[in-house]
Amino acid sequence: MFITETKIRVRYAETDRMGYVYYGNYATYLEVARVEALRELGVSYRELEDNGILLPVAEFAIKYFVPAYYDDEIVIKSSIIEMPTVKIKFSYEMYKGDVQLNKASTDLVFVDKNTMRPTRCPNTILEKLSPFFNLK
Repeated sequence: MFITETKIRVRYAETDRMGYVYYGNYATYLEVARVEALRELGVSYRELEDNGILLPVAEFAIKYFVPAYYDDEIVIKSSIIEMPTVKIKFSYEMYKGDVQLNKASTDLVFVDKNTMRPTRCPNTILEKLSPFFNLK
């Protein structure tokens, strides 16, 4: 399993009238965490796209426990819990200190930019992930 952590500070513009982080902004936080997780793995979204691979979200799920507020520092624990195939699946847990704010998941599909059809995960990603899954 591949696990990373990303810190984000809640900005005022991301909150609603109640002072909570607006629920839709959590999807953006997860995108930041996902991009940073891949970057830590040595994979750049930009390079994937430049090499003809797109990664649209096919599925997004989230369960909220408690809200985050303006100026909170939140930590997002991102995990890739299985080797990708045509899809790459991320699981997330978001925390403020020891308090879990939510849990979420996203499934993204590898898409060939020229054909706009699903394609297999690039070998470079599989090679970078294999040590975390005891694969050679």
